[in-house]
Amino acid sequence: MSEGLSIVFMGTPEFAVASLDALVKSRHKVLAVVTAPDRPASRGLKLQQSAVKQYALRNNLPVLQPEKLKNEEFINELKKLNPDLIVVVAFRMLPEVVWKLPKMGTINLHASLLPQYRGAAPINWAIINGEKETGVTTFFINEHIDMGNVIHRKTIPIEENDNAGTLHDKLMVIGSTLLVETIDSFDLMPVATLPQKYFPKEDLKPAPKIFREYCHIDWNKPAEQVHNFIRGLSPYPAAWTEIVNKDGKKLVMKIYDSAINTNITLSTGELQVKDNTYIYIGCKDAAIEIKELQLEGKKTMPAADFLRGFRLEGEGWKVV
Repeated sequence: MSEGLSIVFMGTPEFAVASLDALVKSRHKVLAVVTAPDRPASRGLKLQQSAVKQYALRNNLPVLQPEKLKNEEFINELKKLNPDLIVVVAFRMLPEVVWKLPKMGTINLHASLLPQYRGAAPINWAIINGEKETGVTTFFINEHIDMGNVIHRKTIPIEENDNAGTLHDKLMVIGSTLLVETIDSFDLMPVATLPQKYFPKEDLKPAPKIFREYCHIDWNKPAEQVHNFIRGLSPYPAAWTEIVNKDGKKLVMKIYDSAINTNITLSTGELQVKDNTYIYIGCKDAAIEIKELQLEGKKTMPAADFLRGFRLEGEGWKVV
């Protein structure tokens, strides 16, 4: 077994931290970490460090935070580091001058079974589309987004009670393991890869970034689709609907947990409260039970707790 590879790691959110930690604990050497610049966050606009930067500082790893990845000073810094490999996990698109720099190339860990769900939000879209399985893929970066040759893939089931948050955490863990296994396999150069065109590609589904406007619930759809939509966007960015009372007061309600109920008959978009404990909204073919929600300006809470503090029944509230 070799002494290991020298690596520059690039990533930003919590999902990338598990992979960075696994590399730090492996036989490979992390020379430096590249992450997003600190950004103003919260009402006080205090500068917020990325999750990856916070980990790197705790573990005394050099941190680079270029505003522009083609910046000459940044490129020269990478050249001085002279890594065997660049490893990317949940970062931005790299220019060719960066991903071509290491002698062994640049690899990416992606939270889907490529070529399915190329894009920024593969975990969300897999659940929204009602998939029964997903996984993680390691591949070489090339000039096309998420289209490089596959090195390894690992599949896991999507459970009925999974939402985007729980699936994120599962994939984060198995992804970190797969990443180290992938880099370990570089001992056997050249690394065996397979172009994505050799994987089944009927009905390829993209995974574009999700914006707030998309998260508005369409109650005209079948209940299963609405339920998958809610859990695919939970806990972030969260599916939402609007409710309005007889006086015309309109409020946004985010929904984080739901269930399908085929025993209650409601018209599409009709809202019903039962026993001051349960909230139901009608869909095309069944009702959705709202189990956890957040009304604008309030905390996230179970439906029963919400109904103890907010009179939804008798005030003429309805979904719009």
